[in-house]
Amino acid sequence: MTAISDFDIFARVARTGNMSAAGREMGLSPAVVSKRISLLEERLGARLFQRTTRQLTLTETGEGYFRRVVDILSLIAEADDFVSRRNTNPRGQLKVTAPTTFSRYHLAPYLSKFLESYPEIHLDLHLTDNYVDIIRDGFDLAIRIGELQDSSLVARKLSPDTRLIVAAPDYLEKNGTPKSLKELEDHNCLSAGAQDIWALDGPGGLQEVRIKGNIRSNSADLIREALIGGLGIGLRGTWEIGPEIQSGKLKIVLPQYRGSSKMAVFAVYPSRDFMPAKVDVFLEFLGQHFGADPYWDKNLDIGAKPATAPKPATRTAKAPAKRVGGAV
Repeated sequence: MTAISDFDIFARVARTGNMSAAGREMGLSPAVVSKRISLLEERLGARLFQRTTRQLTLTETGEGYFRRVVDILSLIAEADDFVSRRNTNPRGQLKVTAPTTFSRYHLAPYLSKFLESYPEIHLDLHLTDNYVDIIRDGFDLAIRIGELQDSSLVARKLSPDTRLIVAAPDYLEKNGTPKSLKELEDHNCLSAGAQDIWALDGPGGLQEVRIKGNIRSNSADLIREALIGGLGIGLRGTWEIGPEIQSGKLKIVLPQYRGSSKMAVFAVYPSRDFMPAKVDVFLEFLGQHFGADPYWDKNLDIGAKPATAPKPATRTAKAPAKRVGGAV
């Protein structure tokens, strides 16, 4: 039987991709780490890592082994927490990844309230507009915005993500206001990431529109500033451009259409039978802070939700969380 310490060594090497770094975390020499990994592979009769002079990468077998080892280590940590009564007193480092702009607007200003309630929790926030592998990189939780696909992760919807087509008055004055989705083809549409197709809910149901433009960026901030500067038309969330709509810096274009209703703000976390208390209380905080009617939409006059084509009635079971994830 493999020793628990070997699981820990393997997981740290897998996460860091470096035996020296893993050794430093555990107070072991690189030679000891290398020997323990070799003995583990010998005992299992399988190669877990592909080795080059510069890096280590998991093999396909190693990937599957790693995901199972993470679950084992998580359960052990939960057992330790139970014995030390940490389940009734949330504590420790909470590692979270979230989108940069969203975190600056809607997370950072309210963290003091959470930390006042749980002074023994230490937040480690990794902000990026790119999706990361939360299991491999050791994150407890991720905040995702968009439409999530099926995966082995668990996701909880925190709030809707209402997306509107907007442009600055200067842009519309110079280029005209599109009156139909077809006319968007004649406009400079700015995209964040690989957003070449806009999925829109409208009078005819869900429609997809291929757009083109001269600016694309992985930075939501840059696209927002470009829109305000009159450089094009964009499909952006109200959490991001609500104040600009209220002030008149941005105008709603084609108000009968909105981004797909499948878009939402989600909390995504690894599938575990026993949720660490620190994750549980943070999820509760996020759920109370956002909700089905988020505060950023309450004072925003965007009109009624566009009517869509009726859908066949289906029976569904309501649950607080489900297994979804998309890219992680």
